[in-house]
Amino acid sequence: DMRTEISTAAAFVTRLLRAAGGVGEEQLRCFRECLQEAMHEHYKHHWFPLVPSKGSGYRCIRINHKMDPLIGKAAGMIGLSHERLFQLLPSELTLWVDPFEVSYRIGEDGSICVLYENPQPGGKVAKQLESRTSCKEEWRIGRSSPSKSYNMMTVSS
Repeated sequence: DMRTEISTAAAFVTRLLRAAGGVGEEQLRCFRECLQEAMHEHYKHHWFPLVPSKGSGYRCIRINHKMDPLIGKAAGMIGLSHERLFQLLPSELTLWVDPFEVSYRIGEDGSICVLYENPQPGGKVAKQLESRTSCKEEWRIGRSSPSKSYNMMTVSS
């Protein structure tokens, strides 16, 4: 069952839209429902609770100079164009929706923040997390982090 994870992810994207302003509450409610439906349909054969990381790339929601198709589809249902979405949402957003965990990053070098975590697969204890203050501030501000240059060593195989 992926309802909690999908609901958490859709609520997060909806909060980003609400924080940006200019979208009515009824439109936001419809957007959230449409996004949840699109995610459920998209993930249904790519959800592996016994191996939570399997299929993670497929379930990743991404805005990076291109609009994620699931967000684009839900926005289209309420009449928001991709151009308008790019104005309202962070230009760099990655949202990971995995069994037992939903996390996000704003900006390519931003902190990864956990929105939902259930550390015990099959356990009853689930908790919503509002992560560190820096994470809250990042989405409230809705900006990309300034880019930093790193010296990286890469390993090729």
